[in-house]
Amino acid sequence: MTDRPALTVVTDDPTPPYEQLRRQLVELIRYGVLAPGDRLPPVRQLAADLGLAAGTVARTYRELEMAGIVTSRRGGGTRVAAAPALGSDPVEALRERAAAFVREARLLGADEAQIVSAVAHALAAPKR
Repeated sequence: MTDRPALTVVTDDPTPPYEQLRRQLVELIRYGVLAPGDRLPPVRQLAADLGLAAGTVARTYRELEMAGIVTSRRGGGTRVAAAPALGSDPVEALRERAAAFVREARLLGADEAQIVSAVAHALAAPKR
């Protein structure tokens, strides 16, 4: 991951930092930004970059490994699994993305009516 995408943790977000990081990494893998075999940054390096405790990043990596999304080897680092198990339930994926959108919209200060209006506007836009 030389030119790795920016990972961020929002401290105001009620979602725990390890979960924010896990979700971001899953998305990067799901959309091919991180490919099978790509190495993730070392735990200590990523923790320092994000201002997190190393244990927080380690927990993220452990959860991804338990889900079969990454593999870890002592001395070999943590890499994206050859065939990441990202789940194929489109309804669940849609719910996760909707929940993420709502969280981000609330962090921007949007109320429920504004969020619903933004979704309605997006649905009314011409399909690309």
